[in-house]
Order: sequence, then C-alpha cells, then structure tokens
Amino acid sequence: MKLKITITGPKTHDVGYRPWLTEQAMDAYLRGFEVYNDEVSGQQAVIALAEADEPRIKRFINAVKTMQPLLAKVSGVTSEEYTGDIMPVWQSATIGSFRQLNKAIPLLLDMNGKMTQMLEKQDMMIEKQDKTIEEIRELRGEIRPGLSVQLNQLQADMKAVKERLGMP
Repeated sequence: MKLKITITGPKTHDVGYRPWLTEQAMDAYLRGFEVYNDEVSGQQAVIALAEADEPRIKRFINAVKTMQPLLAKVSGVTSEEYTGDIMPVWQSATIGSFRQLNKAIPLLLDMNGKMTQMLEKQDMMIEKQDKTIEEIRELRGEIRPGLSVQLNQLQADMKAVKERLGMP
C-alpha cells in the first residue's frame, strides 16, 4: 500500500516536522518513506510518501492525524493513493539526518562563538572583582591602625573611670 499524505497549515515548515514524521515512519516500521516541504494553495505543506502493509500505514496515518511537533500549526491532513516509487525509509532517514546537520552546524558554530565571548567577559569580570577585593583589603588595612589607637584610648579611659569609682 502506498499513500501520499499532505499536511497543511500556517506553520508546518521549520518546526521539525520532517524529522518527526521520519521518526513516526520508523516507529511504524514502514518499508518506504519520503518527506519534503512544499506549498499548497498558498499554505505551508509537508508531503509524506509512505509505503507498507495496511496495518502499518494505518498506524502511521493515525499518528500523523492525532499528533504533531510542538511548534506546528496544522489546518489539515489529507491522504491519497500514490503509484510512484518511494525510497526505503533508511535512505530517507539518512538524507534527513544530513539536512538537519547542515542546519545545525552554523547554529552550533555561532553558539560556540558566543560562548567564547561570554567566557572573555567573565574573565574581565573576575579581574574587576579581584581588583575590588584588593582595594577593600587595602582600605581595611588603612582603617585598622586608626581603630587600634581609638580602642587603646577607650580602654585607658575606661580604666581611669573604674579607678575613680574604686572598681577593680
């Protein structure tokens, strides 16, 4: 059994629909499977070609009609018989994996660059923090001698008051 399944809606592209459908095809153990983005009547569309025995096709179609990727917005799912050739599911999955990697590599490289910038900023902040701590230590060092003199004077004054009052 071969089917052409058309999923249309305002948001079916760039939401992970093709990898999601590939996973559903593999979960249903389809023999043949292809998937691609298209446009139908001015709306985004994902077209899936599926080939398997009837129970597997029904399981696949049920998943497609009842579930979807988290960010997708679907307005319709239709299916019709298909008579053309359909590549094996493993071949489609391999091609899809490379497509996803090609999308991910620039993003990963950009993330790496941004992480490097963040680490550089973090190093600068640590340097500023170390300078601030050193300044605080210096101020503390300047304050302590003055406090020590004041404390000694206070102790002497308390001793003199106690002597006048006859306290030991």
